[in-house]
Amino acid sequence: MYQKFQATQIFTGTELLEGPLVLITKNDGTIEAIVGVEEAGEQIQHFEGILSPGFINAHCHLELSHLKNKIGVNVGLQEFVKQIVAIRKVEEHIISDAIEKAEDEMFTNGIVAVGDICNTLDTLSVKEKHKLAYYSFIELYDLDPTRAYDKIKAGVIMQDAFQDKCIRAALVPHAPYSVSFNLWKLLTNYFGSNTISMHNQETKDENEFFEKKSGSFLGMYERTKVSLDFFEATGRSSLQSVLPYFKKAARSILVHNSFTSKEDIQAVEKEMPNSFWCLCPNANWYIEKTLPPIDLLRSQNATIVLGTDSYASNWSLNIMDEIKTIQKHFSSIPLAEMLQWATMNGARALQMESSLGSFEKGKKPGVVLIEGVESGLVVKNSTVKRILS
Repeated sequence: MYQKFQATQIFTGTELLEGPLVLITKNDGTIEAIVGVEEAGEQIQHFEGILSPGFINAHCHLELSHLKNKIGVNVGLQEFVKQIVAIRKVEEHIISDAIEKAEDEMFTNGIVAVGDICNTLDTLSVKEKHKLAYYSFIELYDLDPTRAYDKIKAGVIMQDAFQDKCIRAALVPHAPYSVSFNLWKLLTNYFGSNTISMHNQETKDENEFFEKKSGSFLGMYERTKVSLDFFEATGRSSLQSVLPYFKKAARSILVHNSFTSKEDIQAVEKEMPNSFWCLCPNANWYIEKTLPPIDLLRSQNATIVLGTDSYASNWSLNIMDEIKTIQKHFSSIPLAEMLQWATMNGARALQMESSLGSFEKGKKPGVVLIEGVESGLVVKNSTVKRILS
């Protein structure tokens, strides 16, 4: 009826516990209790390492899994986007096979839920099996204000297709620089009680475009034959320029944030207390060899979550690899804090905290084992594996 697990430490979702403690679950994975070893009785499974709730991948593009190793490293955001558009369309079976393999990798690496960006229905057949929990973000973009209604109509059709298979889905903006203000106005009518995700300030040129209507983004729009006659510089950062629309979301996930300022963070925290700042450090390093201002986010008490982005911009779909990169560059951050980003914070961001994210009685968060931690630090050979779904 019960399974019992003892390890060197137990991370509950919010704190790291030491001592002779045992995690008890029902056979179906439902958490029963954490008790002292003397209360646990017999048939305890013993492990060396840290037991943790399953990880939450708050930002992924599963439908781009077939692009692994197809785009060079450090090409810059604009060139990266250009190449994505040029090479993403291939035979359907190649896309579907890559999606299945990518999901299997996430499952093996202890990920239990994913905030997944969708421009197509390519992931539907995998998601309807419910091997992992998904929040599908139907991503809309277009700078032509005359096409806003058509974009919404197409997005609603995709949203319905996911939700017909019991997969939660929401219409979301791609990024401040790729959504017309007409489309923004229409999108907010569909926010409701949903979590809304948005790519944010991946490159400094994004801010320059909004502040001065200058910089390299002008060339990008010219190449795509988009007229910017309607657009006027706001004199503010990209994030603050769209905040009047974005703040209408019930919860929000801001992704990447490489060039986010203290003023941006404070504006969001004031207007949107239910905001989550998603770090995808390996993708930032892959595309532009930059990292988000993690110390700044922490100093402002921002709520942080973790994502892998896609195989087009990463070497793996493994939250532990993201933690390793963060620790390499920000060595003073306690492991327990980063594990909370990967578990409870992520579950809250995806509105899944009633069942995932922590070892609270009645939840089914999955159980993973983190091995190879040395003196409270993950090292090159540290690993994570799923031991209970």
